Amino acid sequence: MRLFLFLLTFSLIYSLLHGYAFIRAKQALAFGPAATVPVVIFMLIMIFCPVLVRVIENAGLEAAAKVLAYIGYTWMGMLFLFICASLAMDAYRLIIYLLKVIIHQNLSAVTLSAKMAFFIALGVSVPIAAHGLYEVFDIRTEHVAVKTPKIPKEVGKVRLVQVTDVHVGVIVREARLERILRAVKEAEPDIFVSTGDLVDGQLDNLKALTKMLQEIQPRYGKFAVLGNHEYYAGLARSLAFTTEAGFTVLRGKGVTVGDLITIAGVDDPAGRSYGLSVEVKERDLLARHPREKFTILLKHRPLVDKDAIGHFDLQLSGHFHKGQIFPFLLIVKALYPYVAGLYELNPGSALYVSRGSGTWGPPIRFLSSPEVTVIDIVSEELSP
Repeated sequence: MRLFLFLLTFSLIYSLLHGYAFIRAKQALAFGPAATVPVVIFMLIMIFCPVLVRVIENAGLEAAAKVLAYIGYTWMGMLFLFICASLAMDAYRLIIYLLKVIIHQNLSAVTLSAKMAFFIALGVSVPIAAHGLYEVFDIRTEHVAVKTPKIPKEVGKVRLVQVTDVHVGVIVREARLERILRAVKEAEPDIFVSTGDLVDGQLDNLKALTKMLQEIQPRYGKFAVLGNHEYYAGLARSLAFTTEAGFTVLRGKGVTVGDLITIAGVDDPAGRSYGLSVEVKERDLLARHPREKFTILLKHRPLVDKDAIGHFDLQLSGHFHKGQIFPFLLIVKALYPYVAGLYELNPGSALYVSRGSGTWGPPIRFLSSPEVTVIDIVSEELSP
């Protein structure tokens, strides 16, 4: 029911955005009925593109589904950028209008017509979208060092590599995953973790992708938790893909590896609406494991349970993609305190939020390059 409401809300909002863009285009270009019909048909196809992609893929037409997905989701990203730029133009035009009313001066030199405002917004959004299509391949390796007395001096350090929000599916395929995993392999991790949304809503023909993930075999293992998209894609199929890829999925459980580090994981809250999540209090989960071990909590969303603070050393999360396409980041920041980067929660606990390794929806990133996170857990006894 919750997913249906989400899809309904999304479709309504997406339709309104198309309506706004159509009005702005018609004001600027003054096209008649002959042009209106194909424009409206195109916009209707784009509105229902996410559903059409899934229907076409289910029919076994994977190539057609991929082409439509790239067109539809790229359009989605470009439309978002155009709307943001166009709203900025509207705000500018309103300010100029109010100034004219207040100061009674001729401001025609700085006044923008509807046509000029449309083309400025278009001129800004198209090149940004083009750059964003390139930025998704600019996988950056972020290095984080955490010093702790819980790692013996003779061990030195343990290297953990985190990916999150890869969104393997109809768009994120072999080429994108290969770039992500190349960064993982170059880091030579002792532990490899995925903090949710490894898969997206499309889960067909992923055997090649499974093999690519199987090639990574860290000495202390691979661990994963569920994100919201694992439920959207179908829990059974998501779990099958993740486990076949070699991950141990931690659902309200924890393990100690190498007699050095405890790794615990919890399900994403999205599972509650499906009645499929494993419910456990984080503090109770962490209390089952020795506190003298360096403890890592894997949790898809960067939501911090205050009762659990002090019971883990480091929480690893993702989910927000750092907004993925600026200025969406501003909306995320207004709603959530932890968006991207390393946060000290108290002297004994920290949170790291990844920007994510893939993309959801539009294959576009702007001012939010994808990342693979390399975390070195270093013995405090080592000299600097």
